Formats: sequence, C-alpha cells, structure tokens
Amino acid sequence: MKRLVILGGGTAGTIMANKLRPRLDEDEWQMTLVDENSIHYYQPGFLFIPFGIYTKREVVKPRRRFIPRGVQFILSPVEEIKAQENKVVLGSGEVLPYDVLIIATGSQIHPEETEGMLEAGWHENIFDFYTLEGALALHQRLQRWEGGRLVIHINEMPIKCPVAPLEFAFLVDWWLGERGLRKKTELFYVTPLDGAFTKPVASRLLGDTLAQRGIQLIPEFNVARVDGEKNKLISWDDREVEYDLLVTIPTNMGAEVIARSGL
Repeated sequence: MKRLVILGGGTAGTIMANKLRPRLDEDEWQMTLVDENSIHYYQPGFLFIPFGIYTKREVVKPRRRFIPRGVQFILSPVEEIKAQENKVVLGSGEVLPYDVLIIATGSQIHPEETEGMLEAGWHENIFDFYTLEGALALHQRLQRWEGGRLVIHINEMPIKCPVAPLEFAFLVDWWLGERGLRKKTELFYVTPLDGAFTKPVASRLLGDTLAQRGIQLIPEFNVARVDGEKNKLISWDDREVEYDLLVTIPTNMGAEVIARSGL
C-alpha cells in the first residue's frame, strides 16, 4: 500500500484530496490529510466581506464536509517534515511515513514584520482583509466611513492572490459610488512594484484602469515603517503617504514548519 499525505486542508489541500481520491485505486493508495484546524475558511471570500457581499457564515464551514470518502483526516499541527526520511512528525509525536507528500500549508500575514504596524491603529484605522478577523473589522469600519484619504497598500511581494489588492481597489471604488461617498474620498494605491499589475503585459494593457477611476497610483514605495500616531506610511527613502483609513496587505510568510524542517 502506497501512502499519500497532504499537509493543509485549505482550498489547495482540499482540492487535491477531492481530485486525487477518485483517480487513485483505494486498494493501492492510502490518503491522509492533516490540518490543525477543524474549520474550513474560504479565504477568497474574505475580499467580499468588507462590502457586505459575503457574510462570515458563508465563508466558514466544518472542514470534514469537504473531505471526500476514503481520505483519512488527522486533526493535528505538524511539528517537522523529515524529507530525507519520507516522514512527517505530528505535534503529538506521531510519525506519518509517506511515498508522496503534498505540502499545502499556505501563507499567513505578519504585520509585526513592519515597524509600527501593530503599535497604533491596528483594526481601528489600519486593516487587512486577508484574515477573517480583519475583513469583519473592516466591514464595521466602512459602515462609519464618511470620506477622507483611503489608502490601499501592498507591503511587499510576493503575496498570495496578487490580484486581490486591485480587486479591492475596484470594489471600494464601486462601493463608495453606490453610497454617494466617492467624491468625498481620495483613493490611493501604494505598491512596491513599478506599476499596479504584477505582469508587464497586464501593466501595459491595463495600466490606466486605476487612473480612469480616479485612483492615484504610488509605485515603487517600499515601506520602512508605519507612524500610527500621525497616520503615515514612511518609505525607506523617506517618502510619506498620509491616510485616514489604511487597508494593507502585510508581509506574507509561509508556515513555520517549512523553516523548522529546513525546506
């Protein structure tokens, strides 16, 4: 019996389990999915929560609902991946041997990596939408928005779903218009890239879409710190961007088990 182990039960890991189980003979392949959380979060839906398009109930489901028959589900953190030995060590100390390993542990935001981001204003006038908590808090804040400088900010690349910040920019432009607040709001898109899009072809063909909507692009802005007391982003070359409301995509980092395992 061959053993296939999937680490991570998010969207990617769940899709792999559902796609592979019907294709692999159950008499020949044992499949195991490992995740430390019993709840499945549909992360692409977080983008729509601030605008009331999705609710928490629509993006939070029991994980077991999406795991197909014939896949063993182990609820546990992963302590280490011993790639040279084809083994996974779980938090309990249990060892899972494997013939094939799929790593789908994803990435998480780390606002603490940027000086000042968590010191003043976090989830008060500084928000993310890459977490459920951030998206819900931003929804509440937008309900009280009356106008001002709204800054959409990418801290650094790479990030998961690179197009999500642009989607947010276009959605907030629409949302403000629907509520008669667009003329009362200055929108800024701050990025470390030399354009709004990650791909040169897209930048060339679609680069003016922000300007068409009155969204001001501030490229090549590499943030050094956040001054939460003065509501400013400050770059390494001492440029400043003021904000009344900051929607940021903080530094994205992979799961700690990857570093612990030397992968």
